[in-house]
Amino acid sequence: MLMRYDPFREIDRFTEGLFGNAARTPWMPMDAVRKDDHVEILFDLPGVRPDSIELTVERNVLTIKAERSWWPAEGAEVLARERTQGTFSRQVLLGEALDAEHVEAHYDQGVLRVTVPVLEKAKPRKVEIHSGDTQSIDVGSTN
Repeated sequence: MLMRYDPFREIDRFTEGLFGNAARTPWMPMDAVRKDDHVEILFDLPGVRPDSIELTVERNVLTIKAERSWWPAEGAEVLARERTQGTFSRQVLLGEALDAEHVEAHYDQGVLRVTVPVLEKAKPRKVEIHSGDTQSIDVGSTN
């Protein structure tokens, strides 16, 4: 059976409200990885309907807005309600090496996967290395 009143949890909530909790994970946690010619950003959005997700890009700022709501059935007695509800947003600054014009997104099983291509000029390239005697450069004298 679930406890209806936990005095220690109430103290935790009170102190979080006053001082915040830096160790607490944000509601929309994300991972970002670079794979070859693109960057993937994964956002956890459990319990969010796909039609409530809004994704926009403006001036290299990726903004995600999502809504999660849950209402108990009529006559149901709520014993605990700790899952965050409401509308949430998160912004991610896309570096200048990323192509903000060609962002793609897919939502599956509570995870929003955003793919951002890397611009051609930012991709790794081989640099030719010359060997042998090169022309000497006079550093110059201060005459």
